[in-house]
Order: sequence, then structure tokens, then C-alpha cells
Amino acid sequence: MQLLIIRQMNAILLLIIGIPAIEIYLMIKVGGFIGALNTIFLIFFTAITGIYFAKLAGLNTLKSGFTQIVKNEIPIYEILSGAALGVAAFLLITPGFLTDTIGFLLIFPLTRKIIINFFSSKIREKRFKKDYIEGEFEESTDEDANNKKD
Repeated sequence: MQLLIIRQMNAILLLIIGIPAIEIYLMIKVGGFIGALNTIFLIFFTAITGIYFAKLAGLNTLKSGFTQIVKNEIPIYEILSGAALGVAAFLLITPGFLTDTIGFLLIFPLTRKIIINFFSSKIREKRFKKDYIEGEFEESTDEDANNKKD
């Protein structure tokens, strides 16, 4: 269990250090190609455009969720989709091209569904890999316990 926690902490630490390093590298490369001001403009443009489309997709997801509720169904996919759109909006606000790419992938319904299915299958695999011991039980009453003692 501790090994798993240490691995997760290492992965989080790697993400905290790795993602900004990749973003800085990409900004330098793009800035060298199209210029510094154009790069800054592109970062603001992708953030504003991404937030607008995230809002539209969020409203569509909310509408779909209400439709599921009216049909007396649990809107599980809509809840996951809404959470993915929240993550997408956060990634789009964060300056950088890698985070913008991931954010835009989460906005589009087709790629969002693929990503949600991928991660939910990973969670299902972890959840059902537990060891189980099968057995049977029989309820006994006080009379049964007394009869066995005799």
C-alpha cells in the first residue's frame, strides 16, 4: 500500500515539474517561429475561445442531464462529462499549448467520450481486481446453539 502511495506521489511530482517544463519549451519554440507577441496573442485567444466552447458544451451537458432526470434515469455520463468539461476549462485557462490541446480534446464530445471510457475502464479494472473469498453461511438461533452443546 505504501509503495502505491509513493508511486502516485512520484507521478504527481513528475507532472508538477514536467508539464510546466513542456509548456515553457513549446512556448519558446512557437515564439521563435511566429514571434513573441503572436505567441502571447495565441495564448489569450485559445483561452478565450476554449472557455466559450467549454461553456456551450457545459450547457449542452446540463440540458442532456436534465433530460435524463426527466426520463427517470441517472445521468452518470453527463456527470462525468460535466466534470471533464470543468477540467477542460481549467486547462484552457492555464497558459500553454499542451494544456490547451488537452482541454480542447475534452471539449469535443467524441474525444471526451473516448477519454472518459478510457479512464473509467482503468478504474473498473482496479476496482474489480480485489481478492474475494467465496463461502456460504447459515444463520443459527439460540436453540440451535443449545442443541449443539448437548
